[in-house]
This record gives sequence, C-alpha cells and structure tokens, in this order.
Amino acid sequence: MRSLIDILDLTVEEINELIDTANDIIANPKKYSEKCRGKKLATLFFEPSTRTRLSFEAAMYELGGSVMGFSEAQSSSAAKGESVADTAKTISCYADIIAMRHPKEGAPYVASINATIPVINAGDGGHNHPTQTLTDLLTIKREKGRFDNLTIGFCGDLKFGRTVHSLITALSRYNNIKVVLISPAELRLPSYVKKDVLEKNNMEYVETTDLESAMPDLDILYMTRVQRERFFNEEDYLRLKDSYILEPQKLKGAKADLSIMHPLPRVNEISVAIDDDPRACYFKQVLNGKFIRMALIMKLLEEAQK
Repeated sequence: MRSLIDILDLTVEEINELIDTANDIIANPKKYSEKCRGKKLATLFFEPSTRTRLSFEAAMYELGGSVMGFSEAQSSSAAKGESVADTAKTISCYADIIAMRHPKEGAPYVASINATIPVINAGDGGHNHPTQTLTDLLTIKREKGRFDNLTIGFCGDLKFGRTVHSLITALSRYNNIKVVLISPAELRLPSYVKKDVLEKNNMEYVETTDLESAMPDLDILYMTRVQRERFFNEEDYLRLKDSYILEPQKLKGAKADLSIMHPLPRVNEISVAIDDDPRACYFKQVLNGKFIRMALIMKLLEEAQK
C-alpha cells in the first residue's frame, strides 16, 4: 500500500505530475469536484494544527469526499493508551485514506506499515512534513517558474524546523541550488542534515547570523518561527524567539522579484507591514497547500485501487 511519509518517497517525475495536477485543479476546479465521491479521509491529529488539518479537510470536501477524525490526542483512544499501530488498523476499517500528525518522529511510518489504506504524514515531530514541502515546491514553481538555479535563504529555527529539513531534502535533487542558512548559533541546521543532504549532494551552502547581509543574493527567503513546543525550557525559548523579525527596512537590499515564504503560523517574525508587499507569498502558500493535497489524495487513492 503506497503511503507518503518522506518527500523522497516521491520521484522527481511524480512531484512534477502532482504539480501539473494541482495547476490543472486551479485552472479547472469543477473538473475535480466529484473525483473522490464516496471516499472518506481520516484526519488523525495528535498535535494541534490549523492550516494543515483544515487544508486536508478542504481538499477532500472539494474533491467530493467526506472527512472524519480528531484534532487532539486527548479526544482519541491514545488518551487511554492505544498504540499508533492499533489506531491505524482500526481506522483502516472506517476510512479510505489517513492524514496523520504526531509529535513523535516515526509515528506516521508505524501507522503506514500497520494500516491497510494509504497514510499521509502531516508532520511528525521535528522530522518530516512532506505535504508542506509539496506546498512549498508548488509555490516556488508558480512564483519562479523553475527549481534550478536558485539561491534560497532559510531564516530562523533551522534546528527543529521540519519544514526546512524537508524542503532542503527535496531541493537537493535539482541543479545549482545555493542554500543560505540564517540562524542564531543555538538553532543552526542539524549536522546530520548538512552531512547527509547538503554535503552528500554537493549543494553549496553558507551559514550566517546576519539576515540583512545575506538578503541581496536571495531569490527566495523562507522565514520560520522559533517553535515554543520544541524547546525543553522556557528560558531558552524566550531568549531566542525574537532573533529575526522581518520588517520593511530589512528588504532595502533585496531583489525586486524576491519571494518571501513562510510555512505559518507566524508569531511576530514577519511584520504585518510586509503583508501588502507584492513579494510576500505566504498566504498564496496556504492556498497552494489545498490544491497540492487534492492532487496527492487523488494519486494515492487511485494507486490503492489498482
């Protein structure tokens, strides 16, 4: 049974197909309004989410399907001690496809090897978030028209940011991608990502603590929030949470066609004054997420029926 746990589960060709389908959905929404009629999506969210959960639900409803599930672990049998494996086996009796978010790395993978229906990883701890990566790739393609020959700055929490780890991994398969890693020393990209992804794939990268000096070279700026839920103590979080705040004056040296992205939610790391700047893409990203998840749900359900 085909599931999506890691972005590398998809080939470059499959990603291109999903992007093409998403673009067709944007152009011809009525064509897809009955594609999942009679199918049920189970959203198993053991961790809070607004965009991702509602994006999956909106995607399934717009395909003509229906949705069931829960939005916190306390409202599921996990509160009674039920294992992820048993939850997956149980939900397989009720639904046709699962979208799962879990605070523990590897939980969606455990679900996928126990379920008899496709499982989509909707985020597991600080590990992977493949549908956000697909969202990011669709946004990059729509904004830039390409995946090659780009300089991308990742700013903020690069240590715990699963969206950053997944997107860097995805971009490693394209040509002439330069990565600029902008963070405080305590929140640098983990060494295993540098070694296993950047260095292994001969990707050019630099590390800096200075956002403004990096700005003129960037085609894309990918901002992230400092995530309170990933910290072991409040003191460290409070010390680092305002490390980088993007304000209009910091864009003075930026390219006219810079694309500013953010997986959201934001706290205060992007000033609301940036929202009206034509270079701001983060709310476009939100909408793109619905379309790419529609394409993915269709693909996995079609493959499950073969």
